[in-house]
Amino acid sequence: MMKLKILCLLILWNLPVFGQKKKIPAIGVVQDIKNDSLLNTFGFTCLVESVSVLLSPRTVTEEQFQANLKTIKNLKVPLYACNLFIPGDLKVVGPKVDEKAVLAYVDVVLRRAKAAGLRLITWGSGGSRGVPPGFDQAEAKKQFIYMAKKIAMVASKYDILLALENLNSTECNFLNKLGEALEVVKAVDHKNFRLCIDIYHMLKENELPTVIEGTKKYAIYCEIAEKEGRTPPGVNGEDLRPYLRALKKEGYKGKIVMECRWQNLALQGSMAYQNLRQQVDEAYK
Repeated sequence: MMKLKILCLLILWNLPVFGQKKKIPAIGVVQDIKNDSLLNTFGFTCLVESVSVLLSPRTVTEEQFQANLKTIKNLKVPLYACNLFIPGDLKVVGPKVDEKAVLAYVDVVLRRAKAAGLRLITWGSGGSRGVPPGFDQAEAKKQFIYMAKKIAMVASKYDILLALENLNSTECNFLNKLGEALEVVKAVDHKNFRLCIDIYHMLKENELPTVIEGTKKYAIYCEIAEKEGRTPPGVNGEDLRPYLRALKKEGYKGKIVMECRWQNLALQGSMAYQNLRQQVDEAYK
């Protein structure tokens, strides 16, 4: 009887250890929702599509949006987020900011995002946030923070998270470094405005994995691709694990989503998923 009691105590003491599972990030992909069935066979667990395809009042009528809702509901790979948030002509910095027009646009997008069951919109939008030639960068930063606060309030109304993305300098001339994006997120200081860590853009800017340090409270989303040609993981054999280990060190447990240039999705998709799955698993072990 005594031995049985001791055995039971040992089991109880070790339950947390045995019961705990490492929280390893799921892997998603930015892709056309028409490829949903194919993506499902590769193993992807979430999908990201563009605002212009699914949500934008400029490109999607209300009738089309209702049809999109039915499509979204029947996806095999769940729709997790949308990207390409604000069109390039709707400037949020510079001398031609139309605050009323920007807020009216994002209100429709975020209302539709909520109706579609989304919680996240990634905010890259290089055209919208690009600083016009000759315009003061410091003034642009003040403008962006002001507009981000306004837009975050709209996001809060619809319970949507916005993830500000670092964009490399070949695509945009503003907030190119991860630290710059993080600084803006801290300045906006709103629960619905957080950080996207884009490892591809970090690679393009030659940023080391150590730059990820300090993002723990703010990073809610991560995108990834190989540096050369923005290829899917495995094409060039790039070792992404140092960046993935940096994510783990910060306690990041969100999605890791491929945003790549595909030559042939049908041929590359499974290889890319398996390659990144292995790298993530090794980094988080």
